[in-house]
Amino acid sequence: MKPLPASELQRFLNSEFPGFKSRIVHTALNHCELIRLVDHSDLRPGGTVSGPTMMELADTALYVAVLATIGLVPLAVTTNLTINFLRKPAANRDLRAVCELHKVGKTQATGSVSIYSQGDDRMVAHVVGTYAIPPRQ
Repeated sequence: MKPLPASELQRFLNSEFPGFKSRIVHTALNHCELIRLVDHSDLRPGGTVSGPTMMELADTALYVAVLATIGLVPLAVTTNLTINFLRKPAANRDLRAVCELHKVGKTQATGSVSIYSQGDDRMVAHVVGTYAIPPRQ
């Protein structure tokens, strides 16, 4: 089975989610990497990227990895997302997410996402999530 290419998934997300702020760097079976462009609307007081921005990135990375692996099944949805904030991300850098799916079954997929400030190898957040996969016709 071949993964959906990053360019195809990028076109889909840009079309379905107006204002989409992530760039898909790489897709593979059970894996993807994204860059989330950070601007002033993503910052919170104290000079850091907001938690909701990081959660959005993690959820998007899981979605991209699932679709890259099983094909374009737009109705795959998040059923669980747990985030651990580890350190303050840099307010002046974009975010990088690396997602690995640990198990992909017929009805659900589970994976984890590591989030970094771009250019820094220290993780700022670690996320574990599960996606429900709808029955395929």
